[in-house]
Amino acid sequence: MRHSTAMALLDAGVDVTVIALWLGHESTETTQIYLHADMSIKERALARTAPAGSTPGRFTAPDNLLAFLKTL
Repeated sequence: MRHSTAMALLDAGVDVTVIALWLGHESTETTQIYLHADMSIKERALARTAPAGSTPGRFTAPDNLLAFLKTL
């Protein structure tokens, strides 16, 4: 229940320090596990790194690369 609550608070935009205090963590380092566990946070951070004017998206390997990797 603690993990689900922390993830919901994190997803709602609550600051990690507030979550750490609310959960009774001694330091915010303990709360960092929630940041590493949430893929949506990582995707949002990566979306912010896209150059202006480009459309962000996921990499799709071309068929020749996939064929090469299958031969390894």
